Amino acid sequence: MTRLILATRNAGKITELHAILADAGLHHDLVGADAYPEIPDVKETGVTFAENALLKAHAMAQATGLPAVADDSGLAVDVLGGAPGIFSARWSGTHGDDTANLNLILAQLADIDDPHRTAHFTCAAALALPDGTERVVEGRLQGTLRHTPAGTNGFGYDPILQPDGYAVTCAELTPAEKNAISHRGKAFRALAPVVRELLG
Repeated sequence: MTRLILATRNAGKITELHAILADAGLHHDLVGADAYPEIPDVKETGVTFAENALLKAHAMAQATGLPAVADDSGLAVDVLGGAPGIFSARWSGTHGDDTANLNLILAQLADIDDPHRTAHFTCAAALALPDGTERVVEGRLQGTLRHTPAGTNGFGYDPILQPDGYAVTCAELTPAEKNAISHRGKAFRALAPVVRELLG
């Protein structure tokens, strides 16, 4: 059984990828970055989600000599030209302040009517091998931004993105409902055949 590292300390992501690989008949020994606490987190200096995912995957593969998966994701608002994009987690200036980030986006879009509040979540998922082999796939979740947050199940911008075809926000979906349509779920599912091809 091949050990596969997911370059994250987020237990939820590890559980999600493990389930997706298992559904695809792939039973690798999947562990997170916490299994290698001596390896520092990688600075995300790329200018695209794909570049940042590759940076993290290659760093973990090189440090451990094992295949590694990493992802990077964020919100792209059409009327803002795709922003906040790779700056989603630090849009307000403080990394990871979900409330401040969300409030800033809502303030910036305050005068924008519903037909022009289209946006999408994007996730790039990368697989890197110690020999330098790399693959990247992407998943998207299209939607419209609400004027006020709703729901408590999600994080980040989930309370304001209403997926196309739904009457609720991502934060009002159950975890199972969200995983079925989410950008990360789509990216991880697209990665499963790549894992099979490169790792067997």
